[in-house]
Amino acid sequence: MQSSIRLGVDIGGTFTDVVLEKAGEPFSTKVLTTYAAPENAIIDGMHQVCAKAGVSPSDIDQIIHGTTLATNALIERRGAKTALITTRGFRDVIEMRTESRFEQYDLNLNLPEPLLPRQRRYTVTERIDARGEVLIAMDRREVETLVDEIAQAGYESVAIGLIHSYLNDAHERLVAEVVAEKMPDAMISISAEVSPQMREYERFNTVVANAYIKPLMKSYLGRLEGRLSDEGVRCNTFLMHSGGGIISLESAAEFPVRLVESGPAGGAVFAAHIAARYGLNKVLSFDMGGTTAKICLIKNQTPKTSRVFEVARTYRFKKGSGMPISIPVIDMVEIGAGGGSLAHVDALRQIRVGPESAGSEPGPACYGRGGDRPAVTDADLVLGKLDPENFAGGSIPLHTENSKNALMSELGETLDMDAATSAFGLAEVVDENMANAARVHAVENGEDLSEYTMIAFGGAAPLHAGRLCEKLGVDRLLVPPGAGVGSAIGFLRAPFSFEANRSVYMKLSDFDAVRIQALLSELQSEATGFVRNCDATADILSEFKVYMRYTGQGWEIPIGLTQAQAMAPDAATFERLFEEDYAKLFGRTVQGLDVEITVWSVNATTPQDVVTPVTLAGARSVATIAGHRQMFDPATSGFEKAAVVLRDGMTEGAEVSGPAAITEDETTIIVLSSRRAIGQPDGCIDVIAKG
Repeated sequence: MQSSIRLGVDIGGTFTDVVLEKAGEPFSTKVLTTYAAPENAIIDGMHQVCAKAGVSPSDIDQIIHGTTLATNALIERRGAKTALITTRGFRDVIEMRTESRFEQYDLNLNLPEPLLPRQRRYTVTERIDARGEVLIAMDRREVETLVDEIAQAGYESVAIGLIHSYLNDAHERLVAEVVAEKMPDAMISISAEVSPQMREYERFNTVVANAYIKPLMKSYLGRLEGRLSDEGVRCNTFLMHSGGGIISLESAAEFPVRLVESGPAGGAVFAAHIAARYGLNKVLSFDMGGTTAKICLIKNQTPKTSRVFEVARTYRFKKGSGMPISIPVIDMVEIGAGGGSLAHVDALRQIRVGPESAGSEPGPACYGRGGDRPAVTDADLVLGKLDPENFAGGSIPLHTENSKNALMSELGETLDMDAATSAFGLAEVVDENMANAARVHAVENGEDLSEYTMIAFGGAAPLHAGRLCEKLGVDRLLVPPGAGVGSAIGFLRAPFSFEANRSVYMKLSDFDAVRIQALLSELQSEATGFVRNCDATADILSEFKVYMRYTGQGWEIPIGLTQAQAMAPDAATFERLFEEDYAKLFGRTVQGLDVEITVWSVNATTPQDVVTPVTLAGARSVATIAGHRQMFDPATSGFEKAAVVLRDGMTEGAEVSGPAAITEDETTIIVLSSRRAIGQPDGCIDVIAKG
């Protein structure tokens, strides 16, 4: 973790962000993502930052990489030809789902299609019960006959998910053994390794997703390794995983489903690092790039985590309408609201924005690359938030007339508005969508956002964060240096880590301390082994967690344990910790009900880097004004004269009052008329409400 030259790479839907740190000094760039061969953008960006830093690629000591490729492959359904082998009678679990309705009153509700159609799902006769005991033994000859049939169909990847295999994986391993013998070129994923947790729908779906993207990701990671080698790079490459830590290339290739949301996870780690520097315990992380926006709650300088994440929500991004992936993940809300998100007018003559995105090919209309529909970036340009001559450091000239034409053809002519009003309408809709998502997320977690500080990063976030703060009643906004490539910087701040989970059902009335100690020790060894693959000498810390609920409830809450509590488990301590956290969430406990534990978890992690606290700027000075431009002000619903300040000029204590635009190569910070911005000693721009 102390390498002198380190490279962070984040492949997004529109841009690939590359950051090189040399002796603590960052050098960064943004290049358009190359969809056909994503490694090309990485090599291009690597050469650019190496030139800026005055080093060669062979000097790089470590590469940390995060990517949306896994997520995009699931969303776009372009994975490998995959078969599922499951227990007889459970063939349709991934199609039946949980039978819940994510939109209660929609009579024409369309459920998402399962990742694999029915003809690609196969069954074997076997049965293990909920205690892990064999009820129906598996016949190897039946498995061999089935695998012969699968082999003849030409499958590239095989997912194996049997009922209750999280308690006893013997049958899954027997099937895997036969597949390996008869289909030596096929990829194999078993649920007991990928997601050894109860709830068969989530577990089957996760192992299918892992198998579906495994050949694609293994091929990509192999090509990337080859291209880096060709460029003279000999260092280790690691991958960011969805839980906010770093894993080895080999582990990522074996469990690519853990790379889902790896890019946004880096952003949350980045925001948590800034929160620690400023001593902030309540932070709203806001990451807006070219394709999506992500919102995450960070309490006590730690991002909130979850065991299940939904990919490819198909119904206005409603919870329950997507594909559940049961992996450790940083809990965030993601909506289709990025700089490239496209706008249209619906049947009710309302402006709608996203989830469809222009991406990097062709990009928003203003890019002049063939796009003719209005995107959020087009609205920002027309509203004066962007300088058409200096977008992305001047590497991408923007065409204002293209934006106006696209806005008029799609919105203005339909709604009888001029281009500026259309742009304001588009911007207000996308800002309100994001604000509403943040409100809902806060309510679901029992939080009051007025007590929070927002930290904004990503190429588009500083353009919209000020307006979000106004809508949410948030008084303080921090925009850190390198905000435009925040996720890539977050990769360089993340620890090596891996979380091991296991479902073992136990009531507190049947508490078995010896069994619990053995289980947690086994999970600790498993998680530590993965981290040792990344760093053989580093100190490794263990974080213990159990998921508990009252008997009869459908879902659990996570309860943290200390090392001492995990290694000397006690029923009274477990119950006290559960009741304390349950009361915080729901206001009271339930008397007379037994408590049960369903999932046990150990996260092994290297220690976080020591953070140097920031002393806020004292003396103030007026920032140097580089110029002025007309910028739309929501407060007056018209264009106002706004100061333009270079980010480099926002030295410690420098202050500018809104309306203003603080510009740099990778993003622009919009300071509304209700706010003022102050330069802090570490380069952060502190945007606070006036008065």
